[in-house]
Amino acid sequence: MRPCFIIGPCVIEEASINNGIASHIKELSLRYNADFYFKSSFDKANRTSLTSYRGPGLSVGLQILSDIKEQFNLPIVTDIHETSQALPVSRVADIIQIPAFLCRQTDLIVAAAKTGRVINIKKGQFMSAADMLYSVQKARQSGAGEVYLTERGNMYGYNDLVVDFRNIPAMKDICHRVIMDCTHSVQIPGGNAGKSGGRPQYIESMALAAKAFGAEGYFFEVHPEPEKALCDSACMLQLDKLEGIVKKLVDNK
Repeated sequence: MRPCFIIGPCVIEEASINNGIASHIKELSLRYNADFYFKSSFDKANRTSLTSYRGPGLSVGLQILSDIKEQFNLPIVTDIHETSQALPVSRVADIIQIPAFLCRQTDLIVAAAKTGRVINIKKGQFMSAADMLYSVQKARQSGAGEVYLTERGNMYGYNDLVVDFRNIPAMKDICHRVIMDCTHSVQIPGGNAGKSGGRPQYIESMALAAKAFGAEGYFFEVHPEPEKALCDSACMLQLDKLEGIVKKLVDNK
C-alpha cells in the first residue's frame, strides 16, 4: 500500500496561502511514490474561543476547495460537523473527515457514510483504539466506500496529549488504513489562554515513530508562516520543512 499524505492549512485562508500550499503539495506528488491530498476546513466549529476564526463557511469554502481540486488536480479532504453538510461536501471532497470530538456521533457518521465517500474518522482524545471498532462499524454498515482511522493522542491529564503508538497496529485490524496526525498530536489543548498551544519540535519524531509502528498515512497541517496561521498556529509544521520529512517517510521507487 502506498502511503498517503493529508496536508494543508488547518482552516481555509486567503487565496495566496491556499494556492501556495496546494502548489507545494502538487510538486511533492510528482516526486514521491505516495498519494497526496489537500486538506483544509471550511468551518472549525470546535474552536476554543467564541472569537476564534472559524473559516469562510460551507458555500464559499466548498467553492474554494473545488477550485483547488480543479486547478492543481489534487484530491480533497475536509471535515464536517453537522449531518446537513455531508451531501454537499461529498460533491467536492474525496475523503470526508469526522473530527475527533465527534467520532462517536452516530448520525454524523451515518450521514457521511451514506454518500459513499471514503470516511476518515479521527480517534477521539478520550477513546481507546479497540473502541473505535464501533465507529468503523457504523460507517461500514451505512455505505462508506472505505473507512480510515487517524491517531492523534489521548488526554491523560489537563492540557496535554500522549500518543500510545500501540494504537496504530491495533487499529489496523479494524479499518482500511491508519493515519498518524503528526501535528495535532503535539497540541496542548486549550493550554494557551483561550487557544491551544503546541510543541512543533516533536512533529518529525511523531511521524517517524508512527512509521515504525506501521502507519499507512500521515496528516500534517502546514503553513508558510505558522505564527500567522489563523488556526492551530502553535502546532503547525512550517511548509519548507515538509519535504524533508516526506523523504524520510517514503521509500521512492
